[in-house]
Amino acid sequence: MSIDQFIENEVKSNDVVLFMKGTPQFPQCGFSGQVVQILDHVGVPYKGLNVLESAELRDGIKIFSNWPTIPQLYVKGEFVGGCDIIREMFQAGELQQLLADNGVAVQQVAS
Repeated sequence: MSIDQFIENEVKSNDVVLFMKGTPQFPQCGFSGQVVQILDHVGVPYKGLNVLESAELRDGIKIFSNWPTIPQLYVKGEFVGGCDIIREMFQAGELQQLLADNGVAVQQVAS
């Protein structure tokens, strides 16, 4: 399986996928950590893929999305954005709406 096929399979077989540096339990960059905090706050189940484990994955995801930075968030197979975009969407309530519009169940977390 090529790296493109692997990435495509991951984004199509998981509702929410985060390509990140580190893991959701142990982010290894501040930007990845911010997106993990947002997703955890929203209460959405997601799969985190650590690009630090594979140079092929790290380079491949940038080509796949045509986006130069990590982290990258996908919802229902569609690229949503990186840290700044996710943070802005979350603050505006747009991320929660995007998840709801795509039928992704979120747990309400008390704020």
